[in-house]
Amino acid sequence: MLEKIHAKVQDWAQARQTVASWKRDGQRVVFTNGCFDLLHYGHIHYLAQARELGDRLAIGLNADSSVRRLKGAGRPINDEHTRRLMLAALECVDLVVVFEQDTPFELISLLTPDVLVKGGDYRPEDIVGADVVLAAGGEVRSLPYIEGYSTTAIEARIRSSGS
Repeated sequence: MLEKIHAKVQDWAQARQTVASWKRDGQRVVFTNGCFDLLHYGHIHYLAQARELGDRLAIGLNADSSVRRLKGAGRPINDEHTRRLMLAALECVDLVVVFEQDTPFELISLLTPDVLVKGGDYRPEDIVGADVVLAAGGEVRSLPYIEGYSTTAIEARIRSSGS
């Protein structure tokens, strides 16, 4: 089982080959990205919904350095190694690729998924990489958040209960 989980975590070159292979086999590849710092029900629901849009789900995961730049010095709470293996352990996830940049634009350009998905209040035209996916004939979708679930809210509850 652990071998299967570890096999889902790939570097950029491996991921490019994997996605190309899936596409050659006629499979529809969905891509999303994020920090996924404290994995919670909102994430699980969102990832399951994203997976239903295609045959394979690839996740671009912000590296620790990227999370710190985006979220601040106290983040991530879980390190990159932990976050990528937790995501890879999910049945709905087929591939996890870490990126160091602040956005996944380069990774999306490399993989060119069939469907690009983000959650929350993003309009499809504002999603990083939308232009690349649309130019390749793909689709861009925004999926709603589940109210009451966010890493920031969970972190705040943890910190307030400790005082």
